[in-house]
Amino acid sequence: MNYLDKVVAAQKQDKPNGVTSICSAHPVVLNAAIRHAKMQNNHVLIEATCNQVNQFGGYTGMTPVQFVSYLGELADKNSFPFDQLILGGDHLGPLVWENEPVASAMAKARIMVHDYVSAGFQKIHLDCSMPCADDTELTVDVIAHRTAELAKVAEETSCQIFSNSKLLPRYVIGSEVPTAGGAHAGDNHIRITNPASVAETIELTRTAFVNLGLESAWQRVIAVVVQPGVEFGDEEIHAYNRAEAVDLAQYIETVPGLIYEAHSTDYQTRTDLRALVEDHYGILKVGPALTFAFREAVFALAEIEEIEVEGKTSNIRNELEVAMLADPTRWQKHYGGTSHNQKISRFYSFSDRIRYYWNAPKVEKAFNQLLSNFGNNPLPLSLLSQYMPTQYEKVRQGVIFNSAYDLIIGQVSDILGDYQFACGE
Repeated sequence: MNYLDKVVAAQKQDKPNGVTSICSAHPVVLNAAIRHAKMQNNHVLIEATCNQVNQFGGYTGMTPVQFVSYLGELADKNSFPFDQLILGGDHLGPLVWENEPVASAMAKARIMVHDYVSAGFQKIHLDCSMPCADDTELTVDVIAHRTAELAKVAEETSCQIFSNSKLLPRYVIGSEVPTAGGAHAGDNHIRITNPASVAETIELTRTAFVNLGLESAWQRVIAVVVQPGVEFGDEEIHAYNRAEAVDLAQYIETVPGLIYEAHSTDYQTRTDLRALVEDHYGILKVGPALTFAFREAVFALAEIEEIEVEGKTSNIRNELEVAMLADPTRWQKHYGGTSHNQKISRFYSFSDRIRYYWNAPKVEKAFNQLLSNFGNNPLPLSLLSQYMPTQYEKVRQGVIFNSAYDLIIGQVSDILGDYQFACGE
């Protein structure tokens, strides 16, 4: 059975199993995710969003086939079986081109979906919830019709490639999606999805699939995206309150073959993550929390570097600040307040807009310098205890190696461990 089908089947048998969806293109995060899955002898689900990876390269500079090839290289380096790597495409639709007329935006979205499926992406989140430049009104019916149009492209593409139904795409639908990467400044109210809205989305999308002759594709729709009341922003975290979302949880129990997918679950406690899985959110997406943990580890190592290393230091925090000020487009609308407030947010915000700047050439050079300054030499335990106390404990227990790179991997793996606990993986 397809791994995602197993998750759905378990949920429908009232077994609280789930899967963690890694939404990140950062190489260290991806390496940590693959290492973690290898240690657990488990599958790993890695997703690319439409603005990260598309036919024009996205902000990673990679097309879908290039991203798959890159993940294959990481799997090979870690001796991880490629068939245990599940590839997902997130928010596939006209989002990247929403400022264009619907005809051109959807035409590009169709090409993108074709490229994702032909590259081997098996989990496809179709998202047409955003209005395009010439949309005067965007109804749920129109969203459903556009979703079915993209599903038809995916089906036509996959049928040309795969004969095994296990490899055909599994679809995720739903239009109530939290803001990608976290809430904007001042967004304090989180509205839990009304079960009636979920029912309408499911029925209208099912009808749109049937009208296009996609009955068999509808049988592979496994999840619907809803808002359970979890979100994060610059400084705030909206924790899951299952009592407030009980009607939503109970509704999906009445729908055969479908579970929920939760976006923006970053920074939830492991107890709340477990509660989400128990309430039928079988797919938990996480991204910024992982790069936030990476940033924490890098900054801790930079502190140790200033104390321990003789000679040229990486100066990595300054290089990041220079890069973010030179191109503020990735953070400016997310961070309000005074210039001092914005400076703090650039480094320490939960929305973690700093994640877009790690591949700036001078930042990459500084990161490599940081690792080079430590080499494979063990870091002083006293400084580890001061700046990385959790990793210090793991070093003392022999769980991880005492090297700069392994300490960073360990910091990211701590977050993955919370999700593993929640999902029962």
